[in-house]
Amino acid sequence: QVQLVESGGGLVQPGGSLRLSCAASGSIDSINYMGWYRQPPGNQRELVASITTAGSTNYAGSVKGRFTISRDDAKNTVYLQMNSLKPEDTAVYYCNAVIRVIGRSYPNTYWGQGTQVTVSS
Repeated sequence: QVQLVESGGGLVQPGGSLRLSCAASGSIDSINYMGWYRQPPGNQRELVASITTAGSTNYAGSVKGRFTISRDDAKNTVYLQMNSLKPEDTAVYYCNAVIRVIGRSYPNTYWGQGTQVTVSS
C-alpha cells in the first residue's frame, strides 16, 4: 500500500556532492519520522540523518556539517544533500519512514529499495 522510491545515487569523486531523494506514495494518511540510513560494504546498516514532522533533525557524527536532510510534505518526499563526500561515505543508502496508512490506527515503518553511492577517484 506504501512505496518508498529513492533516486540520486551514483559515482562521485571525493569532495563532490550528490542529492538523494525519496518519494513516498500510496494510501498515505500521515508521515511522521523520515530518515536516511546507509550500509557500507561488509558493515551493518547505520543511521545517517533523520527529520521529524516538526522539522527537528539528527545526524550521525561522521556526516554532521557535510550532509543536510530536508523534507517536502506536500510531495511526501525527503532529501539528503551530501557535500564534501569522502570514500568512507560509500554505501547503499536507504530511505526510511514511519507512515500511517489511511484507515489504520497505527503507523508502520517502511523502507526503500536502496540506492548505491560510490565515492572514488
